[in-house]
Amino acid sequence: MFKTRMTEVLNIEYPIMQGGMMWISRAELTSAVSNAGGLGTMTALTFSAPQDLAAEIRKAKQLTKNTFAVNVTILPTFREVNYDGYIDVIIGEGVQAVETAGNNPERVIGRLKNAGIKIIHKCTTVRHALKAVELGCDIISIDGFECAGHPGEDDVGGLVLIPVAVNALKVPVIASGGIGNARGFVAALALGAEGVNMGTRFLLTKESPIHQNVKDWLLKFTERDTMLLLRAFHNTERVVRTERSEKALEIELSGAGIEALQPIISGVKGLEMIEQGIVDNGIMTVGQCIGLINEIPTVKEVIDNMISEADQIIKGRLLSIAQK
Repeated sequence: MFKTRMTEVLNIEYPIMQGGMMWISRAELTSAVSNAGGLGTMTALTFSAPQDLAAEIRKAKQLTKNTFAVNVTILPTFREVNYDGYIDVIIGEGVQAVETAGNNPERVIGRLKNAGIKIIHKCTTVRHALKAVELGCDIISIDGFECAGHPGEDDVGGLVLIPVAVNALKVPVIASGGIGNARGFVAALALGAEGVNMGTRFLLTKESPIHQNVKDWLLKFTERDTMLLLRAFHNTERVVRTERSEKALEIELSGAGIEALQPIISGVKGLEMIEQGIVDNGIMTVGQCIGLINEIPTVKEVIDNMISEADQIIKGRLLSIAQK
């Protein structure tokens, strides 16, 4: 059921990938997604040192025998990042797939390819996708404007961006951004994608390590309750609209430098929020699909329901319409 080039390349049951989320995509969530038939993904930069990532990979291997990926995001950070060290760990621990994101992944692709690791590059434009394929990436995850985190600067939604990418690329394309239920999954397949990547949907699951207070808080938001920060710095980020994020935007629009924003947007504050449950203590990235989410199921329930409902949509509604 729903076998695609994505499932074949990555050796997974369902064409559903869990997005790499800073602080959140750890062994428990990653392994839960892989055990349910999808591709779990942990984030390398969640861990302050490569040896900590190594320990988390080993933990995930104890929790699942299925394929999982590690996300390596290459973006400006407030701390120095030992990328070579993280790549050493990924190769040394026998990780089968890596998702690169952010800036040009050329600095890490060669070593990953030589180790036989499948490389998924997440980007927001077709021009960047073409470059990534030229460098050797096996799969492209194309991220529409609806997504959480970094939607890029071109503001093209998935309904257009996905088929444009499919038309331009020979490698499998994963649809990312704004997908949170079976309807979005079926739509992505209809647009030519080989599967979907979901972050916000998996954020609100029982296995997600964020505090229950934060989960309950996020359930109250609608598709209109996100906003864009850091556009002035060409590093746009979609976040929940709160007093704190509104304050950050006010400082940004005043013309202040990134240093003035650091105390507000610091990842440390975000970590405190998700661990301690003090809502609005930090900046939280979510996609517009937050408006589609009204419950906190298990990861397995998310995936099983999505596959079952997608099958019903295709064999029921779509087939009946096609026959009229």
